[in-house]
Amino acid sequence: MRIFHAIGAAVGATLFLVAVPSGALAEPSDMITVDPTGYIASNGTVTLSGTYRCSDDASPAVVYVGSHLEQDGNEAGIGGTVAECDGNEHRWSNHDQPFRAAFKPGSAKVQGTLLTFSLDFGIPLPRFLSVEDQRITLAPAGQ
Repeated sequence: MRIFHAIGAAVGATLFLVAVPSGALAEPSDMITVDPTGYIASNGTVTLSGTYRCSDDASPAVVYVGSHLEQDGNEAGIGGTVAECDGNEHRWSNHDQPFRAAFKPGSAKVQGTLLTFSLDFGIPLPRFLSVEDQRITLAPAGQ
């Protein structure tokens, strides 16, 4: 499970440092959504979720569902999930306990990203399949 935490952190950092150029997204059938409510547990673990769809054109490449959370100047990558790309819509859920950011119940911004890595220039570079920015409410877990 630690690999998913590392992937989530890498995805969050990549999203923070790399702007997605207009028209750089892949297939119009690739999409990601972010649910309007996320959850935060008493120990600080954040859970974010939504849906995604990606075509099997990405095979054999691995496609990831990443999420990045911002609230009151705090930000962190929240988990990471390997996507199943078969052209069907699927649910995703990422969770993590950020160690450098303190989140609390209330309004926040999430960026959900469906991405893969390409070797077009000989090094792994992110290839964004879909990006969704969503204002959400972080609610206490269990409610």
